[in-house]
Amino acid sequence: MICLGIESTAHTFGCSVVDSAGKILSDARDVYRAPEGKGIHPREASRHHIDVSSETLKQSLDLAGVSMKEIDIIGYSAGPGLGPCLRVGAVVARTLSGFYRKPLVPVNHALGHIELGAMLTGATDPLVLLVSGGHTMMLVFSQQRWRVFGETLDITIGQLLDQFGRAVGFASPCGGRIEQLAGQSSGNYIQLPYIVKGNDVSFSGLLTAAKRLAENNKLEDVCYSLQETSFAMLAEVVERALSFTGRKEMIIVGGVSANRRLSQMLEAACERQNSRFYTCPIKYSGDNGAQIAWTAILDYQATGKNVQVQDAHVRQSWRLDTVDIGWRS
Repeated sequence: MICLGIESTAHTFGCSVVDSAGKILSDARDVYRAPEGKGIHPREASRHHIDVSSETLKQSLDLAGVSMKEIDIIGYSAGPGLGPCLRVGAVVARTLSGFYRKPLVPVNHALGHIELGAMLTGATDPLVLLVSGGHTMMLVFSQQRWRVFGETLDITIGQLLDQFGRAVGFASPCGGRIEQLAGQSSGNYIQLPYIVKGNDVSFSGLLTAAKRLAENNKLEDVCYSLQETSFAMLAEVVERALSFTGRKEMIIVGGVSANRRLSQMLEAACERQNSRFYTCPIKYSGDNGAQIAWTAILDYQATGKNVQVQDAHVRQSWRLDTVDIGWRS
């Protein structure tokens, strides 16, 4: 079985072709770049997606060496995400499905991060930390759903990094730039709010304090302190969750998983709990069509579930823990 996956939840428009053996035949993406000091504007990002959609699709098919007639199913990111951006991907998917008469499978974007990460690393029953611009969640699989064991109470870790970065003049996404500056610090840690409530975390107070510190301190030191504080909060709740659940595997997925310092902290936590640490390969940590295609394959093979073109809607707020999973036990 060969699936075309279409991703368009936020700044990335991506198309990938994946087969049922888990081989990624192609991965084509085009990313909307916001102006310096600005975030993602949904309308502008959706216009970008419209402009690049046909070329990205063509590139994906050409790289895979297949035609649309050889595609068996089409998966698309149905949510959660930015409404205007989601609708672009849905329109492309509906058009292709209707014209070529291919089954259409809606995919939860967050679930795609987990399933692709698990496939690429070999993790089978892990505690999952999903960290991105749209998510900060700890999850374990139980009774046919991913259950939330802890999450952010306000903004996500990705929003923390992006909003701080924009406040000091960077363009979204800002995580890579902050990581680079943190690495240039001499290790001068500046005290910042550390807020953990049970298995949940809160980043809004940390963001406010970091923006104030950036006015009168070396930016490298503030970036270092911001990372050390926020990542230590995540490492604490992960270690507590590993101890409580007894999981012997832990995987980090999502765009922020590309941060090496966060991986170092989590790996140390896993060592203390005698758990194996996995991280999604950096190439696939960000948004991509492969995560949509692979999850669509898993869903379609297990349940045969697909939707008619007229019923292929999007859901901006589609909680991962509301999705029934038919391919895991």
